[in-house]
Amino acid sequence: TAIMQSTARKNALPLDKMCLVVEVTKKTKEEMTQPPKEGAYVHGLFMEGARWDINVNSIADSFLKDLHPQMPVMFIKAVTQDKADQRCLYECPVYKTRERGPTYIWTFNLKTRDKPSKWVLAGVALLLQI
Repeated sequence: TAIMQSTARKNALPLDKMCLVVEVTKKTKEEMTQPPKEGAYVHGLFMEGARWDINVNSIADSFLKDLHPQMPVMFIKAVTQDKADQRCLYECPVYKTRERGPTYIWTFNLKTRDKPSKWVLAGVALLLQI
């Protein structure tokens, strides 16, 4: 919400027309040297039910015995709803813990090469802590 508010104020845009866009980078926390001009870098999230494939920049099936792979650094920025690309996206819920329901925070739209229903059935979510 803070990212949307600051971007809306800076560019004199209506807050109710803003949405968040999530871009998963190929970098780790240590490779980030300076903050972005707009938006924020987020790190330390874990994926449950799948993994992030850096090579194809998309959600992929998880590896055996790797239940909660760590996500690369994610760049979150606010754009107007008409500029947001809605193709080939999975609406991935973000939770504070593995307990679903009351720990829900937000939904990140992540790129996928498969149908989003595959990830819904797999129960794919991002977690702040495991």
